[in-house]
Amino acid sequence: MARLSRTVGLLGLRYPGGPELNEERHATWLELFFDLVFVLALLGVTARLDIRASPSVQELAVAIVLYVLIQWSWIGQSFYDTRYDPDDTLHRLLVLAATVGAGAITFGVQQAPSGLLLPVGYLIVRGCLLLMYLRVLAADRSAWDLVAVYLTGFGTGWLLWAGSLAISPTVRPAVWITALAVELLTPWLGRRWLRRHPVHSTHLPERLGQFTIILLGATLTNLRDAVPTAHPPARVVAAAVAAFLLPASIWWIYTTYVNSRLAVPQLGSGQGYAYLHSPAGAAVLFLGWALGVVVYEIGQSRQMPVNARFVLGGSIVTWMLCGLGLHRFALGRMPRRRFIVGLVGITLAIVVTLVVTEPGLLLGLTSAILVGYAIVVSPQIVKATKGYR
Repeated sequence: MARLSRTVGLLGLRYPGGPELNEERHATWLELFFDLVFVLALLGVTARLDIRASPSVQELAVAIVLYVLIQWSWIGQSFYDTRYDPDDTLHRLLVLAATVGAGAITFGVQQAPSGLLLPVGYLIVRGCLLLMYLRVLAADRSAWDLVAVYLTGFGTGWLLWAGSLAISPTVRPAVWITALAVELLTPWLGRRWLRRHPVHSTHLPERLGQFTIILLGATLTNLRDAVPTAHPPARVVAAAVAAFLLPASIWWIYTTYVNSRLAVPQLGSGQGYAYLHSPAGAAVLFLGWALGVVVYEIGQSRQMPVNARFVLGGSIVTWMLCGLGLHRFALGRMPRRRFIVGLVGITLAIVVTLVVTEPGLLLGLTSAILVGYAIVVSPQIVKATKGYR
């Protein structure tokens, strides 16, 4: 530790100290700038799935893995910022370098699994984060256990990514998935030590909420791309308006939950809260792609492709399940009425997407389900807030 401190000092990497846990905090301008590149990366994921063709199961699986990769690289930086963001010159330079890496990921998403931009970009993003943790480790002895968890897990993942550059391109995806699995398991395996270092009660929920807004923005972009720019038919415009009701309903329920601050007392190390946001975010992103397909097929007067129907229904069901999980996370229990409403919503979504193949009817029914779900669930969240307080 002493040798590390001297080395860090000689290199001018000394960590000057970050914000206090009890300070009122919000996202910095640097964090918001960092987010911009991830908007493009997420759009690159859904761009792989052409709304004019039915993607295979393999193509859908690759897109999901790419989403997890992008979201997890973003989350790693957010957890560091919520605990240690010093906002000094070196920190800004490291984050800007990580932003360049995220840009490489954005271009690499289109090429994956071929090409080197994706792994090189990820190595830059994670490498900058590891350097940030080394700064903390050299200056703050009380943080050694938390930093050791991340350096061990993320460092192992980084080495696997680096090693993948030297092997055959056909084998690389297996190594990448292994490295990603190691990183995903790191916070869970290290939860005993991470619990000693709680996250900021307002900053982390705000950051995860901002990422959710980014995903909703990607959803709206998919809807826009499904509407012809020149003289769109009235039925397509009407379909796009109806499709808008789904992300709008999700926004309504989610912001009601976040503004209630129900989860704040239970945040702790933030891992459970973040884990639930991963599949919820994937559901929002791929819901946008599926809605784009629905609107496009309405314009073409064709039946909905089977895989697109499954993505639509799966996204709605996944999002509802994560909503139930977040409710239980906040209260430590699942209210009976909330569970029943969730079960009814999930059942309706499954039945409709399995049975209905006509895109106009499918869109109308799923819109009605989510709007009704928002009307019923939002007051339940408000009521839980009053009862909790």
